[in-house]
Amino acid sequence: MFLATIILVVFFLADLAVAGGGVSSAASVDFPMALTSYHDEGASLLQRLLGRIETEPMNLIAAIIFLCAIIHTFFAGYFHQLGVKIQKNHVQKLIDSGDIGKENRDVSFMGRLFHYLGEVEAIFGIWVLGLLVALSVVKGWGVAKDYIGHQVNFTEPMFIVIVMAIASSRPILNFSENILRFFASFGGKSPAAWWMTILTVAPILGSFITEPAAMTIAALLLGKQFYALKPSLKFRYGTLGLLFVNISVGGTLTNFAAPPVLMVAGKWGWSSQHMLFNYGLKAVVGIVIANIVYFLFFQKEMKELGIKKIEANKSSEVEVTSDDQSNLVPTWVTFSHLLFLGWAVYMAHYPVFFIGGFLFFLGFMHMTEQHQNRLELKSPMLVGFFLAGLVIHGGLQGWWIEPVLKEMSEFPLMLTAVVLTSFNDNAAITYLSSLVPGFSDSLKYSVVAGAVVGGGLTVIANAPNPAGQSILSKFFPQKMINPLYLFISALFPTFVMACVFWLWK
Repeated sequence: MFLATIILVVFFLADLAVAGGGVSSAASVDFPMALTSYHDEGASLLQRLLGRIETEPMNLIAAIIFLCAIIHTFFAGYFHQLGVKIQKNHVQKLIDSGDIGKENRDVSFMGRLFHYLGEVEAIFGIWVLGLLVALSVVKGWGVAKDYIGHQVNFTEPMFIVIVMAIASSRPILNFSENILRFFASFGGKSPAAWWMTILTVAPILGSFITEPAAMTIAALLLGKQFYALKPSLKFRYGTLGLLFVNISVGGTLTNFAAPPVLMVAGKWGWSSQHMLFNYGLKAVVGIVIANIVYFLFFQKEMKELGIKKIEANKSSEVEVTSDDQSNLVPTWVTFSHLLFLGWAVYMAHYPVFFIGGFLFFLGFMHMTEQHQNRLELKSPMLVGFFLAGLVIHGGLQGWWIEPVLKEMSEFPLMLTAVVLTSFNDNAAITYLSSLVPGFSDSLKYSVVAGAVVGGGLTVIANAPNPAGQSILSKFFPQKMINPLYLFISALFPTFVMACVFWLWK
């Protein structure tokens, strides 16, 4: 990382020197190349891929760096544990030498470094440094600067940061929790009732308050009403996988809430009515089926959690209810927060407006601080950093994704979209599919269905997933979510959703 920073500084200084000499440092190279500029129609898939690598070697380099970032995510837990171990050994050495606490030397740089390398939300941003160096060496600093500074669209990462921040405020959480409490009351507000309500109603709400907001609210409430009761590790992962899959498909009742739908709705002319009848109703059916199956599978443990909650309430050792009167917020404050959230959603494509609205929101929070909790921006910023890195890398993967999608028929295309979504943001998959000429309505349906169905298999598969991971990771060993366990836990609900979307065409 240090070497990469030094190299970037050298290129930056060289760029200044060139500019000072009167020579333009702007990128004069068409990069990344437009997919239509390869002129390789008629060739086989392998020939097209090899030809595109030969035409633009940077394609392969960018793909390898992207693959390294993906592999890194699977070793995040190892790096985190290594950082903890190094820190403990460092502190122990200071204790043995009697230097503990002197000149703040009790913090190990290497321990913090490996802890940072173990932050899943930081991984793609870290590998952007490698991509920047590679771009600067191969194409020149001007091209690298032009690509990230002008060609990459960071609207979605910025939007998710702001939506997460507003959605995690006390008035919004209380309002959403009251809605969910209404439904949970039919089951006596037991852990089972809360579990079923959150995993069913919250994803559907995502079609109206956006998936990032739904993920934030659902994860916070699951942490309070379910994970706080310390269920088994299997149940914890099962619930997490179910949450990610349900949120991914739950935003398809409208044409503005799910990132993969947003990418194509305007270009393909899809209205909310189209989404409701072609995707939304199927998503609701799939969510209910998957939830019922998981509920029956974990029914015994669910009863045990109910007993644990009763005992905790009696002993007052753990607060697991949400009926605390001190958290009550005046209606006008809640309504104002809903307006701020609505404004952000309505202006999702216009950063100037939703960022400006957020600044007014911060001022309003300060004026009503007696009804607010402290605004935590760490999780939203990390998620935004994650998505920004993913957008930068994903923008250079179209050279291989486009030909792979283009040659597929309906069923293989849907399966391929599911698989590709596991290794790339599903919004990137649908966006790239919108660039493929001659897509029939059936192929459009298949690629979007596959993208939303596969959105729960990995953390990087769907934009809101990092938000859920950031909020819920503290309930897992070493405060880390194992990517393999998440993948396994999401397989069954993914299969259910795939069957519903394919059979009910």
